[in-house]
Amino acid sequence: MDKINVGIVGLGRSGWDIHSKLLEKLSDRYRVAAVCDADPLRRNEAERQFKCRSYETLPEFLKDSEVELAIIATPSHLHAANTIEALKAGRNVVCEKPMAGKLSDADLMIKTAKKTGKVLTVFHNRRYFPDFLKVREVINSGKLGRIVEIKMTWNGFGRRWDWQTLRKFGGGTLNNTCPHAIDQALHLFGDKEPEIYCHMEKTVALGDAEDHVKIIFRAKGAPMVDLEVSSACAYAGDSWLIMGTQGGLRGEFTKLQWKYFDPAKLPRRTVSEFPVADRSYNADNIPWQEESWDIDQDRSPGQAGFYVDLYETLKNNAPLAITPESARRVMWVIERCHKIAGI
Repeated sequence: MDKINVGIVGLGRSGWDIHSKLLEKLSDRYRVAAVCDADPLRRNEAERQFKCRSYETLPEFLKDSEVELAIIATPSHLHAANTIEALKAGRNVVCEKPMAGKLSDADLMIKTAKKTGKVLTVFHNRRYFPDFLKVREVINSGKLGRIVEIKMTWNGFGRRWDWQTLRKFGGGTLNNTCPHAIDQALHLFGDKEPEIYCHMEKTVALGDAEDHVKIIFRAKGAPMVDLEVSSACAYAGDSWLIMGTQGGLRGEFTKLQWKYFDPAKLPRRTVSEFPVADRSYNADNIPWQEESWDIDQDRSPGQAGFYVDLYETLKNNAPLAITPESARRVMWVIERCHKIAGI
């Protein structure tokens, strides 16, 4: 296959542990030609691993004409500026989440991509996670009936004290963990513009940014989505809890179960104004059907699917799977939450 020459900007947790590992698995499609990082030890490690060139600064990196695709995996507050610089230098760009620090910067990124004619996408890799794909499949099957409410909880208990706990670096749970969950929530919510409720606070993190976030999405004709991402939950429950008029779903990232019934198999009922004969509550004997899913049985490519789809876009002109406009919608929610919470 005709390989795409890639440059990774930022060799931290995301650039090194996620992007470079995914590209290694897809070595038939991608080649890491260059990297950029201020840390010489990280640059040396990448040179040994990929037999690539390395650069200390972004301007130096962008002079490397062999790089076709730049992956911007720098700290959050640098995403917009680094992406715009790379686009203007004639590179296609994968930008890590969050797309930008504010909505106006996201708009400028989209405008720059259109002006330069280069591809801009955002690494919302959770769209490819097996549990989300299965949840969406079950909802779309109609088995659960009309979806009334979707509860998503990404909870745990743990302190952090790295740069992502500091506001000056664009830190906080809303900016750095929630974009994944918000992206999934919006896809399940639908195309309507949601009314947003948001509560945020700092609980156990050592920095000054929030680490407990609750967001509720509402709109007429759409399911209510209740999203919670917290570092102060000692008893984390199900990651997924979905309520429908014909059944429901519950489970974790690795295991799901759902039950549903055929409305045609319920006895016909009519509302009665008279007391129940035995003074009890009404009760149906519901003929439930139950199914389950386990990640060990899953054969989807997982987040590697992001780069499989991107290859098809760059080499075969396939439609872009994750458009910057869809990532902008996530930024709209984040900015709205900041305004509501006054942060």
